[in-house]
Amino acid sequence: MSDVLFRPRRLGRVLVPLLLAVATLVTLFPFYAMVVLSFKPASVLTFPDALIPTGLTAEAYRIVLSANNLARWILNTLVYALVSVVLVLLLASMAGYAFAKKRFPGRTAVFWSFLAMLMVPYHITLIPTFVILSKLDGVNTYWGLIVPTLANAQATFLMRQFIAGIPDEIIDAARVDGASDLRIFVQLILPLCRPILATLGLFVFLWHWNDFLWPLVIGQDPEMRTLTTGIAGLMRESQPLNVTLAGSVVALTPIFLAYLFAQRHFTEGVAMTGVKG
Repeated sequence: MSDVLFRPRRLGRVLVPLLLAVATLVTLFPFYAMVVLSFKPASVLTFPDALIPTGLTAEAYRIVLSANNLARWILNTLVYALVSVVLVLLLASMAGYAFAKKRFPGRTAVFWSFLAMLMVPYHITLIPTFVILSKLDGVNTYWGLIVPTLANAQATFLMRQFIAGIPDEIIDAARVDGASDLRIFVQLILPLCRPILATLGLFVFLWHWNDFLWPLVIGQDPEMRTLTTGIAGLMRESQPLNVTLAGSVVALTPIFLAYLFAQRHFTEGVAMTGVKG
């Protein structure tokens, strides 16, 4: 009887790792194909032979890295991503602290109204936002690129959920010692929120680095393109497939490095958010 009961468990111990391994291979295969094809000469891109890592060359990367506007595209993307990370984390943490620990009339209504922004499709607000910014001369400017993305409801919600799990006794003790709200926020709340800040920072960096539609709409000047819109421009210029894929690899590399840098905080932040949420 016991063998019959434990047999499904033994089978599960074998099947679960096997299914996870298969899912991992399926997930990683497009990345493998992208990297291998980017090192292939354009004249030998015939499938499935092109997926075999032989006869590799860096010619496509030489073409991408020698593009006239590549340095400007990278600069634009860095400004867009890094400035947005700093401002989104600052605003989301301040709003999260207010919603989680401050008491004011209409707090719940304001929070859920703000959170309702998640229900509004992004494309609906695209045209009104562009019209407003065009009236304010924000087209082809960094501030026009960055400002509309700062009110991040997801980031505010996550910060509010995390800060709500911080015991009120710690904040009350700081107030008894004479600490102001600003000092409590800077010296107490922010250090305790380091894991979730690292996690959100990585997500926000990823969102903005990969953003395509808004930079395409607001950055109409070729000098204001980001990497995503610039690489899309390579496709419009009828560049070979290996050159386009090489540009994609170049755009992916900073994201991969950012994840390696924040991996420990990212894992810790996800785990702690799940417990506190």
